[in-house]
Amino acid sequence: QVQLVESGGGLVQAGGSLRLSCAVSGSIFSIKAMGWYRQPPGKQREWVAGISSGGMTNYLESVRGRFTISRTSAKNMMYLQMNSLKPEDTAVYYCNAAVEPVGNSWGRGTQVTVSA
Repeated sequence: QVQLVESGGGLVQAGGSLRLSCAVSGSIFSIKAMGWYRQPPGKQREWVAGISSGGMTNYLESVRGRFTISRTSAKNMMYLQMNSLKPEDTAVYYCNAAVEPVGNSWGRGTQVTVSA
């Protein structure tokens, strides 16, 4: 069994910053691709950013240049540094990871609220 736990969400004013963390624990052989998703109020969940096991990153166009995804393999941690936050970034943010041998795994989410 694998657990993914997000932390670091909260309420911030527009233009502010937050750093989300995702801790992966449990029966882990290896972690391949990881990513952050978000679900704004009343909308579908959407992919935000991804990072491969080799450190290659990719971003949703609307967050490119403002968000930075990173990971530390030794500690099974992933991060999302979010700068210049906008009200439209308000959402529940979810951690996702392809964990061997369990497979695709999700955290329970952390709320990010950006006030105008």
